[in-house]
Amino acid sequence: MGTLSGWPESRVAWGEVTGAVGDTVTVLPIVVAVAALTDLSLGGLLLGFAVFQVVWGLWYGHPMSVEPMKALAALVIAGGLSTGEYVVAGLLAGGVLLVVGKTGTLARLAPYVGEPVVRGIQLGVALILLRTGLTTSLGAPPLAGLAVVVAVVAILAGYREVAALAVLGVGTALAVASAGAITPRLPTLALLVPSDLSLTRDAVGATAGQLAMTVGNAAVATSLLVEEYFDAEASPDDLSTSMGVMNLAAIPLGAMPMCHGSGGVAGKYAFGARTATSNVVLGGLYLLLAVVAVDVVAAFPMAVLGVVLVLVAIELGRSGVDTSDPLLTGVVGVVALLANVGVAFGVGLLGYHVLARVRDDGDGDGDPA
Repeated sequence: MGTLSGWPESRVAWGEVTGAVGDTVTVLPIVVAVAALTDLSLGGLLLGFAVFQVVWGLWYGHPMSVEPMKALAALVIAGGLSTGEYVVAGLLAGGVLLVVGKTGTLARLAPYVGEPVVRGIQLGVALILLRTGLTTSLGAPPLAGLAVVVAVVAILAGYREVAALAVLGVGTALAVASAGAITPRLPTLALLVPSDLSLTRDAVGATAGQLAMTVGNAAVATSLLVEEYFDAEASPDDLSTSMGVMNLAAIPLGAMPMCHGSGGVAGKYAFGARTATSNVVLGGLYLLLAVVAVDVVAAFPMAVLGVVLVLVAIELGRSGVDTSDPLLTGVVGVVALLANVGVAFGVGLLGYHVLARVRDDGDGDGDPA
């Protein structure tokens, strides 16, 4: 892993400030949804992101993403996991990531998962979020219609990537108007109570599905982007180790399961971030939101949140369909929607290696892709 060397080389520039926004496009909508639809505290969730944006920015010395573990978040938002199962799944994922990262095995495991399987899990998560978003938005059609208009205007204006953030802003304005006076307060740490945890088959299956996404997107793809964008080294095993440390340290204090991600790195870069300053700026922004936003989430209109989830699902689904094997990816996605992501991961893994064996027998080159 790196050292705390990013700060001396950081610079304060407008690109670092705008770049910080690039990592919030999917983070804030998902965080608000988890806080609104579970009994987890928005302040505690945001505090976790605030701390680790700064920690990993300074540790790696360049812009680094910190995002929700999307498969787990989608399942708890959709009601497929209880809060206790969600927390346990995050801790399990953190433990596995720490072990495989410290032993240097993640890079060797990645080829066995297969890109179509990873894309299938992404597609399945997108479909789960889409279903939840549509159901939620139907609760108040006029508000949902307003949110759709805002999203369409953002897209037509050429800002498709921030459409969800624009709708979130409208929902926040409505929530502020409804909540009235906002009382700033420091977020408090919420220590886990063992009796609140729930180790179930669903939690283990969700962990397996999340790890499939994490291997492909949060470790391997992020490592490649860091090298391409910043000419820096962050190996998949380094990233796995830091994700393991982050979750085992933060979840017991009230944070949500978090990971790195290629989308967040690409977003930071596209919006102008070039140094660790963007992480420090974003950490400060999350801390500010944690102080003032606790009263807002309780008043957030659910119909608007449903539209936000639909937009997040569409963006995630766009990544899912960019695959070398559309049929296998589609099967994995549908199984995730109809059953769960754990079963989908097992089906996808089996299908990937069966197809690899068939193709190997057919062309003799041993290439499963």
